[in-house]
Amino acid sequence: MAFVTRQFVRSVSSSSTASASAKKIIVKHVTVIGGGLMGAGIAQVAAATGHTVVLVDQSEDILAKSKKGIEESLRKVSKKKFAENPKAGDEFMQKTLSSISTSMDAASVVHSTDLVVEAIVENLKVKNELFKRLDKFAAEHTIFASNTSSLQITDIANATTRQDQFAGLHFFNPVPLMKLVEVIKTPMTSQKTFESLIDFSKTLGKHPVSCKDTPGFIVNRLLIPYLLDAIKLYERGDASKEDIDTAMKLGAGYPMGPFELLDYVGLDTTKFIMDGWHEMDAMNPVFQPSPTLNELVAEKKLGKKTGEGFYKYK
Repeated sequence: MAFVTRQFVRSVSSSSTASASAKKIIVKHVTVIGGGLMGAGIAQVAAATGHTVVLVDQSEDILAKSKKGIEESLRKVSKKKFAENPKAGDEFMQKTLSSISTSMDAASVVHSTDLVVEAIVENLKVKNELFKRLDKFAAEHTIFASNTSSLQITDIANATTRQDQFAGLHFFNPVPLMKLVEVIKTPMTSQKTFESLIDFSKTLGKHPVSCKDTPGFIVNRLLIPYLLDAIKLYERGDASKEDIDTAMKLGAGYPMGPFELLDYVGLDTTKFIMDGWHEMDAMNPVFQPSPTLNELVAEKKLGKKTGEGFYKYK
């Protein structure tokens, strides 16, 4: 009922001021929910491009760690970007850091934000609870976006009354370096919202690509099956993981082989995505689980972050 009421109000407004209603949202104030690597990276690039940013997480310790990580990352960026003018680099750092504030209460800061970008745990129930709560406090014009890499955007948006102002905004790690952003449009996402997010992505210096709300979007939908096929090739004994990696680097021109990439991304992350797809479509042969991957994850051998995955790291 609330969604119908919201839509009715917008319809009345748009009928009287058609041109105004079609105007895209110019994002100036951004709230990022989640102070992990992705959230901190998104906060950094937004602040570095002139946006006012509030970074939200559940504890002061996490937020302090996030700010420290952002500062270290900015130092590297400014050193490279302003190699011949260190003073300008220091000013860039200070200006960017001063544009980022932190909070442990998302509901108290979204009332004046133009865009909420969520980058928390990949759990639909948790995301739904978050957006359902924020929907009550955010301004009517505020756009909601999820950075999820594996969940359906529509399933998250349905927890709110602003499905027309909800989309996917999928960044890639590390955010300050990776140029791509996938902008995901659900059947309910308005063209105004979609175009506003395309423009926002460009202001960040990113290259946005658009995709419908399909499992894995573009990159992961092509990448994860490729990685799983490499594991199956190895499981069958057709080739060693070292030779598979070498073949894809030298034969296909990839910067990393599939097993190197699996260890870099995190085996638990790949398994989580594949398990979600398998749950959605258990009969799809592409979405079948890997015994080797399951075994390594069960043994906590998750890749570079734990010191061992398909390869061992010192």
